[in-house]
Amino acid sequence: MKVYNTLTRKKEDFTPIHGNLVTMYSCGPTVYSYAHVGNLRTYVFMDLIRRVLKYDGYKIKGVMNVTDVGHLLADGDDGEDKMQKAAREQQKTPWEIAAFYSDVFFKDIAALNIGKPEIIAKATDHIPEMIEFVQALLDKGYAYEISDGIYFDISRFPEYGKLSGQSIEEKEAGARVEENSEKRHPADFALWKKADKNHIMQWESPWGMGFPGWHIECSAMSRKYLGEVFDLHTGGIDAVPVHHENEIAQNEARAGKQTVNYWMHGEFMLVDGGKMSKSLGNVYTIAQLKEMGYDPLDFRFFCLNAHYRKKLNFTFEGMNAAKAGREKINAAVWAHKNGTETVPQEKLDEYKKQFVDAINDDLNIPLALGVLFSLIKEPRSKDVYKLILDFDKVFGLSLDKVTAPAEKAEKIDLPADVQKLVDERTEAKKNRDFAKADALRAQISEMGYEVKDTKDGLVVTKK
Repeated sequence: MKVYNTLTRKKEDFTPIHGNLVTMYSCGPTVYSYAHVGNLRTYVFMDLIRRVLKYDGYKIKGVMNVTDVGHLLADGDDGEDKMQKAAREQQKTPWEIAAFYSDVFFKDIAALNIGKPEIIAKATDHIPEMIEFVQALLDKGYAYEISDGIYFDISRFPEYGKLSGQSIEEKEAGARVEENSEKRHPADFALWKKADKNHIMQWESPWGMGFPGWHIECSAMSRKYLGEVFDLHTGGIDAVPVHHENEIAQNEARAGKQTVNYWMHGEFMLVDGGKMSKSLGNVYTIAQLKEMGYDPLDFRFFCLNAHYRKKLNFTFEGMNAAKAGREKINAAVWAHKNGTETVPQEKLDEYKKQFVDAINDDLNIPLALGVLFSLIKEPRSKDVYKLILDFDKVFGLSLDKVTAPAEKAEKIDLPADVQKLVDERTEAKKNRDFAKADALRAQISEMGYEVKDTKDGLVVTKK
C-alpha cells in the first residue's frame, strides 16, 4: 500500500511500526454545532483509509477525539470558546451542547456508513493528561507562562513549519495585528489558558483555574492511547497550517524525535465552486439532504467519485448524478444476485487485481469505482455478486442490503400552474426555506395534488 505523506510531500510505502497492527489518530469534531457535508467528507476519507487497511488484512487501533472545550472562535488563541458561545446563544450548558451535537454527529456518520474508531476520546475527560503534558513542556524549556496562560515557544523548535512548508517569518507575517504583546513571538500558541471567574468551563491547574488550548488535547490523547510514536494521523487539509503544525511541535519537543510516521489529509469541499463555511451560510447537513429526498449514501457515493486529495465541488447537479449512479449500481447488483450465468474465474481474478491495485495506490477510489462499473456489465452471475460485495467492504455502499428496484410511479402531466408551484417548492427546499416549502405544499394540495418527498425523489400524484 502506498500513501501520500503530507510531511514528506510524496507517496511512500506504508509500513506500520507493529507489523499487522496500525496505530491511527483522526481529528474529530468540535461539537458546538451541526456537522455539514464539508466536515463529513473528512470522515468519509477517514473511513476509507480504515476500510482499505482492514481489506488488506491489518488490525487497527484507532483514536478519534471529540473537542468539547478549548477550541476558540479564531482557531487560534483569541476570541471566545466555541462551546461557551454556543451555550450562551442556545441558553444551555456547554455539556448539554456537547451531548446534543455529539449525538447528532454520531448518527450522521452511522447514516453514512462511517465506522467509529476503536477509541472515542472526549477532551473534557482528559484534562489531567493535558496538564501533565503542558508541565512536561515547561520542564523541558519549550513553554513559558504569561498573564493569560502558558504558551509554546516556537523559537525553541527549529523545525516549526515543516508540515505546512511555512517559515517562522511567514507565520509572523500572517499573525494578527492585535497579537498578545506578552508573547515572545506572534506565532507562539496557547497550551493552557487562564480563565476569569465568568468562564463556564475551567479546571484547577498548577497555574490557577483555566482550560486547555485546542491543540494540546490531540497530543495528550494520542500519547495516552497510541504511545509516544504511532503510524498514522489523519484530518482535513485545513488543519495543516495551524492545528497539526502545533501538534507536531508539542509532540516532538516532548519526545525529542518524530512521533507520527505518516500524515494524510483530505482536501476541501467547495459549494458551487466557492468556499463552504457556516459563517457564509452555504452549508448543508445530512438532515437537510434527507429533507430534499437524498439518501445519506447518495452523499457517500458522491464523495467516492473524487480522490481525497482533490477538491470536491458540491452541487445539486452532482448530487442528482450520484443518486442516479447509485440507483444504477443497485439495480445491477440485484440482477447479479439473482443471476444464473457464469463468468470465467480468471476474468474475476483480473477485476480483483485491478481493484486491489487501485485502492492501494494512495486510495484511488475513483479508479476502483471504474473497476466496479466494468464488473457490473458482465453477464448476470452470482460469482460477480460475491465479488461486488467483496469490493463493497471498501466502498461502504451497503450493497448487501440492495432490494428489487422499485417500479417508477407513472408520470402525470401537471397543469402549468401546479408545475410552477412544484418548482418553486423544490427551489425553496434547496434554499432551506422549509416554511415556504410547507406553505407551497398546502397550496398544491388545495389544487387537488399531493406532493411526497421519497427516498427516490419527489413524487406528485392526483388526490
